[in-house]
Amino acid sequence: MIKRRVLLTGATGGMGSHVLRELLKDTDKLDITLLVLDTETDRRALKDYENKEGLTIHWGDLTKEDDVYECIKNADIVLHVAALVSPVADYKPKLAMKVNYGSMRNIIHAIKEQGRMEEVKVVSIGTIAETGDRMPPIHWGRAGDPIKPSIYDYYAVSKIAAERLLIESGLKYWVSLRQTGIMGPAMSKIKDAIMFHNCLNNVLEYVSDRDSGRMLGNLCRLDYSGELSEGFWGHVYNIGGGESCRVDTYAMYKELYGAIGFKNLKYVINPKWYATRNFHGTYYLDSDKLEEHLHFRRDSMQYFYDSYLDSLGPVAPISRLVCKLPGGQKLMGSIMKKVFLKEARTEHGTVRFFEQNMEEKIDAYWGSKRAWEAIPSGINEFEHFQDWDRVIWIDHGYDENKPERELNLEDVKGAAQFRGGHCSSNEMNTGDWRGKLKFTCAFGHDFEASPRLVLEAGHWCPVCERESWNYAARAKVDPFFAQVWTPLNSPEEPEREYRKEVTELDV
Repeated sequence: MIKRRVLLTGATGGMGSHVLRELLKDTDKLDITLLVLDTETDRRALKDYENKEGLTIHWGDLTKEDDVYECIKNADIVLHVAALVSPVADYKPKLAMKVNYGSMRNIIHAIKEQGRMEEVKVVSIGTIAETGDRMPPIHWGRAGDPIKPSIYDYYAVSKIAAERLLIESGLKYWVSLRQTGIMGPAMSKIKDAIMFHNCLNNVLEYVSDRDSGRMLGNLCRLDYSGELSEGFWGHVYNIGGGESCRVDTYAMYKELYGAIGFKNLKYVINPKWYATRNFHGTYYLDSDKLEEHLHFRRDSMQYFYDSYLDSLGPVAPISRLVCKLPGGQKLMGSIMKKVFLKEARTEHGTVRFFEQNMEEKIDAYWGSKRAWEAIPSGINEFEHFQDWDRVIWIDHGYDENKPERELNLEDVKGAAQFRGGHCSSNEMNTGDWRGKLKFTCAFGHDFEASPRLVLEAGHWCPVCERESWNYAARAKVDPFFAQVWTPLNSPEEPEREYRKEVTELDV
């Protein structure tokens, strides 16, 4: 059989490096090209791979059309893993948009210029952050739920724009895989104020870096053997590790800090330092769909707990020993809290927000100053959510039990009305999820979109997505969106509109 030609981006990143290792197991089936930014760090990361048989390294830039064009010429499958992710993206929103949206635009443009829209298969890694804050009681979710990036999350904003472009590109073979939190050694080493954005009552269905690599490795293997179903393509999937990878933040901290000797978290956690909203996280109702296609799950949360202890080295046994002594937990906790407080006072730190009375930030992350003041300073007094198994399904506004081939214009018109707008198209081929229809949102913006984008992916008006976070106003006129806003926000809270400082139109 003829080898598959695979282009991998992001090969030096936390996920991409594991994908590369998987692909290199099959150089008898795959010819692999890497598009890698030419930096000293990336050169060092790939030093041992430079003379590997079946591997070509193209030193270039995803934001440069010529570099992308050259690599696409030698690709049957594009594994687009590269991205500028959080927390770096939070500090560099314009660069995040340039890299994350700009690279997708360059990939699609190159394929189109080469006349290969019916041939090249594009696998894009999206993000759980596209659906944003899903705190209890709406902590279970699935593809098709409303797109709702958290306020100030420019990584999510850039990925939403890129996903929209991909879905509406006209490519025959595309897939968007929304990545969740990636657990492993890299996650255990994060030292940034973003740790305080992850609410104590938040949930995530994580996946390991190893399983993520295995996932894309299996995709290429199954595509090569012809075992990957044609029906796999043209959809949006949530990546998740399944039940063994579901955990709430508080329970995770109990496990992590318990492993280094803390029997009471009051010594190490101050609830007032943690946001109570505006992060991202979901337990998935539909992540098994991707597992059924790609069969990649092996790891559980224990893999992350082990990675965390490994990253601490000799500090872990020393901490356990000290915590056994009288007053030891208090001593170790005070040391750790000093380190944490330093991070929480940095540019995006939660402590900085309220110490400097940054009202817009306070409203975004707590709802109001009064709500923050009501949070107890002791973790033992903190109200911890318990009803994790309760599922509140988000209504997508059409009959999802109907086979895809039977979707008709009346279904789409009903869904548009449920989103506070209307569909003005007069014709639609029954079962056509790709053809664009005409819509108007509740704020009077006219746009075109496919049923796939709106119904399966949860996108709606591109103008609203692009201009601002206008969630309170939108929830008043959009019943679909209100399902993920009203349960988490009091009507007494300040009604703010947060303008976005960068959009895909700037790239």
